Formats: sequence, C-alpha cells, structure tokens
Amino acid sequence: MTEPLKEGAAKELSLVLIALMKGVLYKAEHPHLWESLLHLHAQVSDYVRVLGLHLFLNEAEGYAYLRQIEAAEEDEELPRLVARRQLGYHVSLLIALLRKKLAEHDATGGDPRLIITRDQIADMLRLFLPETADEVRFMRRIDRDINQIVEMGFMRRLKGQEDRFEVLRIIASFVDAQWLSDFERKLAHYRELVVSGDE
Repeated sequence: MTEPLKEGAAKELSLVLIALMKGVLYKAEHPHLWESLLHLHAQVSDYVRVLGLHLFLNEAEGYAYLRQIEAAEEDEELPRLVARRQLGYHVSLLIALLRKKLAEHDATGGDPRLIITRDQIADMLRLFLPETADEVRFMRRIDRDINQIVEMGFMRRLKGQEDRFEVLRIIASFVDAQWLSDFERKLAHYRELVVSGDE
C-alpha cells in the first residue's frame, strides 16, 4: 500500500488522473504532467486499479493511457469506464495498414517519425477496396476514416499542413503482431473476393 500524499503531491496526482481519464497522456504535449506521472506511478496504478483499470505506461515512447482490466471468468466484471469501440471494416483496415507501415518505416532505421499524406493513405486503401468511378465520394470516405483515427489518437495532423499526418507510436500497443497477422489473413481473403468480383 502506498503512503498518504502531501497536499502538493495530492494535487499533482489529481491532475495526472484527470488527464489519463480524458485519454492518452503524451510526454511531448504535457511534459510537467509526464514528470508527475513518473514520480507518482505507484499511486496512479493503485488508484486506477480500484476502478478496474490498468495504467499502461511506455516510458521509451513517451505515452501513457488507461486500459480496462478484463475480469477472470469466475469474477464479476465491473462496469466499463473505458468504452469499447466497435470499428467498421474501413477504419480497422486503415489502422492495420498504418501499423504495418510504421513497422516497415522502423525497419529502415531513418527518421523516427512516420509522416504520411492524405493521398498516400488513399493509395494504400485502394488496393483493398473495390474500384469506384466516384473519386469525390471515395475521398470523402477516406477523410471520415482519417478523422476517426485522429480522434482515437493514432494519428495527428501536422500544424499548418492539413493533408499531412504523423502516425503516433501508440498504435503499436493497440495493434500487436498477432492481431496484425490475423487481420492480414482476412485481408488476403477479402482481396481475393474483390479481384474475383472484378472479373
């Protein structure tokens, strides 16, 4: 059990917890809160565990977030504080492709940041979607998917460059190698269906 906190530290703990309850806490965006989180790591973990949450902290990449603890079969599950998102095929596809692109980018050993344009995203998706003559409608759909992924915190728009995005490393903690492998098998099957449908 952690020791009671002094008044100043208690306020710091409150600020860190509020930031985490709102979403992902990034070191680059909130350096002061990040330092507080590292200092109060044990207290934050203890507090959120009571709520059925687990603190996921990646110090090397500089981000932290809360995950729901899945109850064992014999235990009664607590009400969910962290909502589960039901993702459509297009958004799931784009997340998988961005995760794969990040892995390929890391393998080249160049710039640690993966920057991608709206047109590159559209080109990646075209390979897995049926051809369409309505380019405007297709790009509108791409923009909706991009906006959803930005809201989820997997990408961010570059300032002053609306059509350029940074793929955030947090995507790697949500899309592990097993998930990617399973999804790629489904993609291969879906691509066959799309190709056979065109013939």
